[in-house]
Amino acid sequence: MRKIKIIRGYNKFSLGSCLFCLGNTKVLCNATLQTGQPPHLTGTTMGWVTAEYAMLPQAGDKRNSRQQQFNSGRTKEISRIIGRSLRAVIDLEKLGQNTIIVDCDVLQADGGTRTAAINGAFIAMYDLCKKLVKQKKLDLFPIKNFVASISVGIVNGKKVVDLNKVQDNNAEVDATVVMTENKELVELQYTSEKKVFKTNVLNELINLATKNILKIVKLEKQLLLRSK
Repeated sequence: MRKIKIIRGYNKFSLGSCLFCLGNTKVLCNATLQTGQPPHLTGTTMGWVTAEYAMLPQAGDKRNSRQQQFNSGRTKEISRIIGRSLRAVIDLEKLGQNTIIVDCDVLQADGGTRTAAINGAFIAMYDLCKKLVKQKKLDLFPIKNFVASISVGIVNGKKVVDLNKVQDNNAEVDATVVMTENKELVELQYTSEKKVFKTNVLNELINLATKNILKIVKLEKQLLLRSK
């Protein structure tokens, strides 16, 4: 796994923000609370958590149009996986009729942007909820578990964790794993790019991901379980 660097409170205007760096991949996450629910929750007491993911035009080696980013299916897919990952570890009833929105902006991309975004988004959401309870805007702390994500794959016949861009482009298998601190699987995205493999290979990759996800969870706890 590449070196991880985490800067909490990166944005002074946000109650929950985090710059999450995974090697040369850097993602800025900002969490915001808004009053109100999405239409499908109207008439309930539940809140909601959603995410918006985007890349800066020059996040990679070539400039990409902002407008193309907004209309990209990949952008929408990653936004959804971040939202699902966060909702898996929060009690929506404790949010009341409110919505948490986490904006994840990729400042620099070198593979693993969705996993970095999930990890940074969780940290930003945790800090937001902590401050909302302190300010008495939430009655109870809503987060139930820690969650983290990492990519795994097979490159040149070898199992690799946390693929960078070059490894990702040459991978025979590429998978994204999202898991709670209790080793509960939240999301698994598995793609065979050049070869097909038997199911035992998937189990081996999940075990490799689990080992490294628990390392990330440990870092999250070291940061978040101390006051800030």
